[in-house]
Amino acid sequence: MTTIKNNLAQAEKNIKQRLTLFVNPSILKHARAQAVVEETSLTTLVEKALFAYLPKETTIKKAYIKTDYDQ
Repeated sequence: MTTIKNNLAQAEKNIKQRLTLFVNPSILKHARAQAVVEETSLTTLVEKALFAYLPKETTIKKAYIKTDYDQ
């Protein structure tokens, strides 16, 4: 079992990982415009949106897959 916590303090350390996304062009245009209005970067805008959307903690449980040699 793995637990991932939504840790804002850790995210603010400026440790970034490159991400490639495919989004609707009108959403991207709207997001870029909003970033300009908020005087922030598109990266910061997307990070804020993800933090608001994601739960504070996510638990991932490994599935047990029985095979023929698991007897």
